[in-house]
Amino acid sequence: MSRTIDAELRDYRAAFRIAQLAMAVLDREGIITSANHALAALLGTEPAALFDQDAADLVDLTSDSRTWHSYREVLDSRSSRFRCTRRLKHADGRTLWAEVTVSRLPESGGALLSVADISDQRELQARLRHLQMHDPVTRLPNRTLFFERLASALETSSYDVDLRSYGNGGTGRIGLCYLDLDGFKAVNDTLGHRTGDRLLAAVATRLTECADHDGYTRSGGHLVARLGGDEFAILVEDSTGTEQLVGLARSVLTALQRPFDLAGQRLAVSASIGVVERAAEGTTPTGLMQAADTTLYWAKADGKARWTLFDPERNAHRMTRQALASTLRPAVEREEFVLQYQPLVGMADGVVRGVEALVRWNHPQFGTLAPNRFIGIAEEDGSIVQLGRWALRTACRQARQWQRDHPRAKPLFVSVNVAVRQVWDSDLVADVAEILAETGLAPYLLQLELTESAVMGSAGRPLQALQALSDMGVRIAIDDFGTGYSNLAYLSRLPVSVLKLDGSFVHGFRYDEGVHPSPADETIVEALVQLAHRLGLTVTAECVETSGQAARLQRIGCDTGQGWLFSRPVAPERIAEMIAATPPDA
Repeated sequence: MSRTIDAELRDYRAAFRIAQLAMAVLDREGIITSANHALAALLGTEPAALFDQDAADLVDLTSDSRTWHSYREVLDSRSSRFRCTRRLKHADGRTLWAEVTVSRLPESGGALLSVADISDQRELQARLRHLQMHDPVTRLPNRTLFFERLASALETSSYDVDLRSYGNGGTGRIGLCYLDLDGFKAVNDTLGHRTGDRLLAAVATRLTECADHDGYTRSGGHLVARLGGDEFAILVEDSTGTEQLVGLARSVLTALQRPFDLAGQRLAVSASIGVVERAAEGTTPTGLMQAADTTLYWAKADGKARWTLFDPERNAHRMTRQALASTLRPAVEREEFVLQYQPLVGMADGVVRGVEALVRWNHPQFGTLAPNRFIGIAEEDGSIVQLGRWALRTACRQARQWQRDHPRAKPLFVSVNVAVRQVWDSDLVADVAEILAETGLAPYLLQLELTESAVMGSAGRPLQALQALSDMGVRIAIDDFGTGYSNLAYLSRLPVSVLKLDGSFVHGFRYDEGVHPSPADETIVEALVQLAHRLGLTVTAECVETSGQAARLQRIGCDTGQGWLFSRPVAPERIAEMIAATPPDA
């Protein structure tokens, strides 16, 4: 029996010595009691030299607390096995990656250490990761690696706050230049994708040169990445402020303006750059990229071939515009809009002849909004049709109500603004006819105002609609006359009954507050009034603010005036008071 056991032990020892897997036997304290040739060869030494060494020091099991704790649990028989990956140093100085396993030996109370060389595997993984994280055309880091680096930079900055308070660590700020090439699609379409790829690679080289130069002279290397298509980003960690980012953007623009020589093709390109620089603390990758994307859009909208710095105030306005656009349609149904009315006063006698209906939005978040805050949005998304129909119905109903409440007074006409899109996207003639029949308002007491630029180019359906409305008895007014096409030949062809002179002309009539009147404005207005009267049109002057303006406009021959001299836009109850105060024969 003992011979059999001795033979088995000899076999085990022989197998241990000649095994390809590097191994060592440890005692309860982790001291090596024996090591095989594979382990000695792996570390570049002899088996005897490993005897009595501390395994934890040999294979770096003390560098972090978690690994050390797991290792001690095996030695103390509280765990049967643990495994980790370690970077080891060979005796000749080269490094290798190893998978280290420590398994408990129940009978002896010690442990078996096994070490497998996984350097080739790690190198393959590194190569695969490099391929996955880099763009094949430009060899720059790709979108995935960029966002990984960005998240890491922001996370690191949040941990460096205490260090900065002692004058150590980074600046705690981060910057980003986000750019794309202007007109790159035309290069691909006309010269082919191969030339396009060469251009992208050449652009990447120049961007890297700019980033390396700025990083060398300032705060360390910057990450240049291709995010996709012709979009690139330069990430500046620990930026020194806005000036650094602006300087980098300028150098990029200058570098890209130099022509590119690509296999016989000489190309000139430009780029638009969005620049963002801010404190890293409290910044998220998503927030930074949204700001960069918005700023790049501004650079494009401002004319391309330029850099634009992120502006919080401009961004807040954009966000407000988006918020208004998303809630405009439901706001009509929630009855958040109201109409105010501004009197139209006879210049000869000062009597109120009519009122202009002006829409206001009582927004639950932003308060009372004037038309210039939302009418443009409504025209873009088409909700102007719904809003315009509501305003028309509300104004006609109110005008008819004033008639009922004051039967002895001369009825006021109501003037309602109409967007050109209402003419195209709805049956305006049918809407007006229906509303007049519904409210009982006489057609001659309704005036529809269209801007000069909309009316002067009218043809086809818009012209037919205006003619049908005029035939119905509705008055048509040209608003802001003098600021658009000013094609006077159209006046004789269109069914227009009123010209409303733009307030910029009236402003030139001021004498007070050191403002001298403009002779040119007076001459133009006088000529327009005379022309309008010869064509059978009446003239309303907008933005009348002083008695001096009113006197001169009356002398020139303007029929009615509108402005703060007479009244600001007011609630319908205030108009009712004006009607009640007007003599019946006025």
